[in-house]
Amino acid sequence: MSWLTERKAEAKIRPVTDLWAVCPSCKAHVERPVWNANLKVCPKCNGHDRLSCRERIELLADPGSFKEQNANIGFNDPLDFTDASGKYADKAKATAAKTGIGEAVVTGTATMGGRSVALAVMDFRFLGGSLGSGTGERILLATEMALARRLPLIIVSASGGARMHEGIVSLMQMAKTCAGIARLQEAGLPYISVLTDPTTGGVSASYAMVGDIHVAEPKSLIGFAGRRVIEQTIKQKLPDDFQTAEYLEAHGFLDSIVARKELRAWLVKVLGYYRPEQPKSAARKGGAKAVVRNGRAKQPSAWDSVQLARHAGRPTIRDYIANCCDDFVELHGDRAFGDDHGIIGGFATIGGVRLMLLGHQKGKNVEENIASNFGMANPEGYRKAMRLMKLAEKYGLPVVSFVDTPGAYPGLDAEARGQAEAIARNLTVMAALRTPFLVVVTGEGGSGGALGIGVGDRVMMLQNAVYSVISPEGCASILWRDGKKAPEAAEALKITAGALLGLGIIDEIVPEPAGGAHADPAKTMTTVKDAVVAALTPLLAIPVEELVAKRYDKFAAMGRVEG
Repeated sequence: MSWLTERKAEAKIRPVTDLWAVCPSCKAHVERPVWNANLKVCPKCNGHDRLSCRERIELLADPGSFKEQNANIGFNDPLDFTDASGKYADKAKATAAKTGIGEAVVTGTATMGGRSVALAVMDFRFLGGSLGSGTGERILLATEMALARRLPLIIVSASGGARMHEGIVSLMQMAKTCAGIARLQEAGLPYISVLTDPTTGGVSASYAMVGDIHVAEPKSLIGFAGRRVIEQTIKQKLPDDFQTAEYLEAHGFLDSIVARKELRAWLVKVLGYYRPEQPKSAARKGGAKAVVRNGRAKQPSAWDSVQLARHAGRPTIRDYIANCCDDFVELHGDRAFGDDHGIIGGFATIGGVRLMLLGHQKGKNVEENIASNFGMANPEGYRKAMRLMKLAEKYGLPVVSFVDTPGAYPGLDAEARGQAEAIARNLTVMAALRTPFLVVVTGEGGSGGALGIGVGDRVMMLQNAVYSVISPEGCASILWRDGKKAPEAAEALKITAGALLGLGIIDEIVPEPAGGAHADPAKTMTTVKDAVVAALTPLLAIPVEELVAKRYDKFAAMGRVEG
């Protein structure tokens, strides 16, 4: 048997880890070639394993475009720190030698989809991606470089928090990095924060959470204090999905959750909405008949218009997105409490014009209406809309708002979270917003809930839409003391498109097919798309100071009393 012994001794046995990867989420064994080809994402549970900074850069940047900067900035040991495991300096040097990086973040410039960006990518392998003074210095220099070169900044976070070995000096890096981000944002430059597993502690409480846009990979751990700390400190039982990306999106702190394979394309698309070159002109299909500019269009009675505006088959904003938009990137959350489904919004392209699209969302069945609260937005819906309006202003995009709501939600929780304040704040923001603003009332324009996203340079209404200070039923109950008098109230309130055009409240009427928008949704949406593009292009040509002044004059003149 000596030959067998000799052959076995000569054989090179490959370690199991070379042949298989073990998913950190479900513990499934995945063949290494499959694991690598799938970018370290488990094909069984979709768990996303961690990437090194070099792997991440290769994933995001155009091939060969990354140019590293500030690699000479290494770790710092301001406390001459030593613990039970030895000296911090020795540990940091050993980590640098093992990982090939001198700190927990690598920074530089790259192109993504041909567009130059400043890029900073953290690496959890370097002392848990902790935020030390070297990390903070590299990030600060990246913000200064982005500012000097007028580049968008993208930071990919992966961190366990502030580096305890550097004590209070590490804590100050939170303020230091945010100071750099603040200058960048004050200059109107984009900052996109990519949150990966994990993003916690001092990093989540500083630069990772102050982006214009927050995007995360699925199931990423994102939070401030750890689960164990919270449960042991305040004895509170936490939900299973606590501090996951999905939990944060539901609570208003993420714009989107994007799978690793799709992340680069998503970022490239979003970067394309920063100060784009817009079409110079747009021809309206159908010529002058596409939009009615006088009150001669045949109108149903006010009460009939109410029924048509509320029809369950009437196109919703989701329908308009699907049929009018060449592209749509939905953005979520108010950055304070939640992501209200009564108002949706995001980057969109309509007829070649890049814009920010907002709108009330109604459903077409009971389940959809419950999910969207029947189109009645909560305060977080209006605060989300305000955030997106301001983002549009910064990115040089016009805003298009589709109004269709019975009114703002009047519930106890909405009042407790400041429904009136949220709407009022939106009115002041819209009045002075330094970008074109187009409003289309597509169905019901219900009171302050409608106006909360409706202060536009131009306001259009579909032919059978309605717009009123109160519902006809509400008015009849209060003034007639009889809800059955709603048809008379509707007539008296002058809520139809024709009446409002005569009052100077709206600027244009968009015609509908015979029988209403629901009778031929495809034709309706084509007409709306053409009308939106035709109305936007002249607004884009108006200097911003003149635009804002005209908007002020327009609303200042409404209901003016001479004397």
